[in-house]
Amino acid sequence: MTTEHQTLALMLFSLFIAVTLGITTWVSRNRHGSAEEFYAGGRLFSPMENGFAIAGDYMSAASFLGISGLIALFGYDGLLYSVGFLVAWLVVLFLVAELVRNCGRFTLADVVAARMSERPVRIAAGISSVVVSVLYLVAQMVGAGSLVGLLLGNSSPVARTLTVIGVGALMVVYVSFGGMRATTWIQIVKAVLLMGGAITLTVLVLLRFHGDFDRLLTTAAERSGYGMEFLSPGLKYGGDWTARFDFMSLGLALVLGTAGLPHILSRFYTVPTARAARRSVVWAIGLIGSFYLMTIVLGFGAAALVGPDEVRASNASGNTAVPLLAAFLGGGAETTGGAVLFAFVAAIAFATILAVVAGITLASSASVAHDLYASLKRRRARQRSEVSVARGAAVGIGAVAIALGLLAQNLNVAFLVGLAFAVAASANLPVLLYSLFWRGFTTRGAVWSVYGGLVPAVLLVLVSPVVSGSPESLFPGADFQFFPLQNPGIVSIPLGFLAGWLGTVTSGEEPDEAKHAETEVRSLTGAGAV
Repeated sequence: MTTEHQTLALMLFSLFIAVTLGITTWVSRNRHGSAEEFYAGGRLFSPMENGFAIAGDYMSAASFLGISGLIALFGYDGLLYSVGFLVAWLVVLFLVAELVRNCGRFTLADVVAARMSERPVRIAAGISSVVVSVLYLVAQMVGAGSLVGLLLGNSSPVARTLTVIGVGALMVVYVSFGGMRATTWIQIVKAVLLMGGAITLTVLVLLRFHGDFDRLLTTAAERSGYGMEFLSPGLKYGGDWTARFDFMSLGLALVLGTAGLPHILSRFYTVPTARAARRSVVWAIGLIGSFYLMTIVLGFGAAALVGPDEVRASNASGNTAVPLLAAFLGGGAETTGGAVLFAFVAAIAFATILAVVAGITLASSASVAHDLYASLKRRRARQRSEVSVARGAAVGIGAVAIALGLLAQNLNVAFLVGLAFAVAASANLPVLLYSLFWRGFTTRGAVWSVYGGLVPAVLLVLVSPVVSGSPESLFPGADFQFFPLQNPGIVSIPLGFLAGWLGTVTSGEEPDEAKHAETEVRSLTGAGAV
């Protein structure tokens, strides 16, 4: 990029930051300081607003840049990522959204602890939620350093460091001063920008091929160097049994992990009723589905117009496929049109990262204050409001995320995202489903379910080829690999369900029938819901 192009991108970045800081300032002047206001935005958002916010919370930089890049490099196998991310929302719609809104107040632990001994369940669920959130947050911070630095034409360590620190500082400001209301509006603005950018690029790609999608696919296959194999399964995930099981494990984590992500579950508390929660998921599915359909066009468009070789030369993982496509569609990187489209895409990527990290930080600070602090505080200790603790937790989590983001600048972002989904599916989803649907579920079963999924997921990754044993590992010079798969989901998810069942049948506890009946009625009818 030339200096003029970088200046244009920085101007668009600055405009988005100014708008979002203005939203945060406006919200902070009109807030009431209550927990309901800070955690749930007063539960005043409409289904459409919340649907746009959910879409903005879910569609990360990995979705916008990563999936399109994988399609540009690997064709059909990259397309499968889009399918996994979208199908996950059917699990959320049919099994989680309405029931969670009726049973809880602010966090996952509210649902699980409704008919259990609160303290051990809240501690377990709070720890799990913070671990998932931090893993997801570090992935976004690393992505901010590498992607934004690359889009600005300066990928030096100094540029990455400043980007990570800047993103971390902004997310702390958004959450500490604006709470859920500011975070929601930032996500809505981001969703509108992202959809607008994706629609613009998709239309321009289709116009290049006169609306002939078959011609687009054929051209992409011809330029890929693989011929028609580019449009068939197996280019990335074919081969031995390890690669095939790795893909099944990743798919399982993506499909089941969404329903256990704390920052997604917290969005269901921002609407007034369970019906509104369900309708907001329908809005989100429409937006997310449309977006992932467009990533297919963008990925194959990058392969057909830019070419996989040029994409791979710019970034080995394909993360720059969409920016390169934007510059090409605008008339080339050296033209004004190309510079404008390139800078617009760069600004959208930056907005995407900021919106997602704000949502994750809010969810994790809520878990610290509402679950961990409330459970661990001593009775005679000086009482502090949960909102004050949550604001302090946001600062602490932001500092941890900045530190880990700086340490992990060269780590694999896709691995961190996949790990977050795997941990959410292993530790959070089993305990959530058991609590909602199993009458005999007990406190021991809940605690064992969380730790029985969380601990194996983390340990299996530590002894996997992602950490050691290969040139692409986090520590290529070491070799303590025992587990052959990169994603632990295919093992740790069943272990989470098994641990919950085993803990229940061996606990000797008699389930509280009255509490279960109350929870069941509330979850299904909304009677007594907050």
